[in-house]
Amino acid sequence: MSGARLRIALIAPPWFEVPPRAYGGIESLVANLAEGLVVRGHDVVVIGAGEDRTSAQFLCTYHEPPSARLGEPVPEVLHAAMAQRLLKELDVDVVHDHSLAGPLTAGARRVPTVVTAHSPVDGEFADYYQQLGDTVHLVADSEAQRRQAPHLNWVGHVHPAVDVQSYPYREDKEDFVLFLGRFDPRKGAHLAIDIARAAGCPIILAGKLNEAPEHDYFDCEIKPRLGTDAQYVGMADSCSKRELLSAARCLLFPIQWEEPFGIVLVEALACGTPVVATRRGAVPEIIKNGATGELRNEVSELAAAVDAVGDINPAVCRAEAVARFDTSIMAMLYARIYEHVRQQTWSGHTRDPGRDSG
Repeated sequence: MSGARLRIALIAPPWFEVPPRAYGGIESLVANLAEGLVVRGHDVVVIGAGEDRTSAQFLCTYHEPPSARLGEPVPEVLHAAMAQRLLKELDVDVVHDHSLAGPLTAGARRVPTVVTAHSPVDGEFADYYQQLGDTVHLVADSEAQRRQAPHLNWVGHVHPAVDVQSYPYREDKEDFVLFLGRFDPRKGAHLAIDIARAAGCPIILAGKLNEAPEHDYFDCEIKPRLGTDAQYVGMADSCSKRELLSAARCLLFPIQWEEPFGIVLVEALACGTPVVATRRGAVPEIIKNGATGELRNEVSELAAAVDAVGDINPAVCRAEAVARFDTSIMAMLYARIYEHVRQQTWSGHTRDPGRDSG
C-alpha cells in the first residue's frame, strides 16, 4: 500500500443494507469503497443499517433498514444522530459521509469530514452544500457535476466504481434491450420503450418502484406501453441484475436531465454490454461514443443508435470498466483525498488536490 495507513469512518444512508440485496446505489458504493480501502490496508468502520455484510468493522444504527419509509425526514435525521453518537467512541483520521443529514454534524468534529455529493448540486441542494461551507470537503461524482456549482468547497471528483470481477462478462448477446433504474420521468423509461419499439427490439424493464411518485409515473406512462415486446420484471436483485445486464444487446439510458453519474452504465460495461444514451450529465465521461456505446443529442436519434451498437466490441467495454471504474481505482483516489484533507486540516488550508483525484 502506498501512503499512510488511515483510520476511516464511512457513513452510509439508512435506507438499505450495506451492500444492498437489490436497489440501493449509494449503499452499494459504500460497500465497494469499504472493501477497496480494506484491501489497501486501511482501517475502516462502516456505520449503516441492517446486518454486518462487509469486511470492515460495522456499527449499526437501524437493525432493520427503514426502506419502506424512504424519503421521510425522521429516519434520516435519527440515523445522523445515532451515527454521530457512534463516532464519538471512535478514533479516526477522517469521516466520509454519504448520508443527507449527517454532514450537519460535521462542524462538531475535530477530524475532517469528506462528503460525496450524491445529490444534484442545483436548487436547494446547492444551497445546502453552500451553507455547510468549509465544515465539509465536497467530492463530486463527476466533472460534469462539479461544473454545475464551481463555487462549492470541492476537493476533487471521483467516479463511482464497482467490483468488476463480480460481474459476469458475456460476449454473445441476446436480442432484447434493457432499461434498469428508478421509475422517474427524468430517467426516461417510457422513452426507452418507444425507442426499443422504433428499433424493432423487445425491451425488458427492471427497477425500483415503491415510492408514490414512482407508482404515479409507472401507472401513467409505463403500464399503457407494456406488451409482449415490453415487459416489466420487477426490482432486480444483485443476481438477476447481473444476468440481465450481461445478456442484453445494450442498456438504454435516455435520461432527460443532467445526471451527476449513472452507476448502471459502469455495471453494463463490466458485463461487456454497450450503452445507448442521451449525451447529458456525466454520460460522456463514462461512455466513449463508438467504442463503448452510442451517444446522441436527441431521443429521436436513439432508435438508429440501437442498431449501430451491434458493432461495439464487448471486450472493449469490459476493458474500459477494468481500467477506469474498478473499486481498486476508486479506493486509491479517495485515499489520496483523505490524506490530503487530513494534512491540510491541521495546517488550516484545504485546496483541490488536483485532477489526479478524479
